[in-house]
Amino acid sequence: MTKNVSEEDVFQAIGQVMHPAIRRSLVELGMVKDVTVGHDKVMLTLALPILGIPVSIKDHLVNSLRKAVVELGAELEVKIAEMNDEERKAFLTMEQENWKGLE
Repeated sequence: MTKNVSEEDVFQAIGQVMHPAIRRSLVELGMVKDVTVGHDKVMLTLALPILGIPVSIKDHLVNSLRKAVVELGAELEVKIAEMNDEERKAFLTMEQENWKGLE
């Protein structure tokens, strides 16, 4: 049985999802956009700096977000998009400042 998941619950959960190679959350990096919350379904857009990132990394990011949302008792639908130039510039700046590499 699922409960009504609030927007606050969702933002708290996805705000904890860290990038695997950068010491920042996906939310902080500007990678999570257009979050909408229904009764037991969450929809969001995962904005990638470039669409050509390795599939394994993209899958890891999506699965990490999905795990956080499923733990709330909701489904997750993810749309993939590419960052615009301004978003990409901000992402790359944070990446340089917080790079830790893949563990």
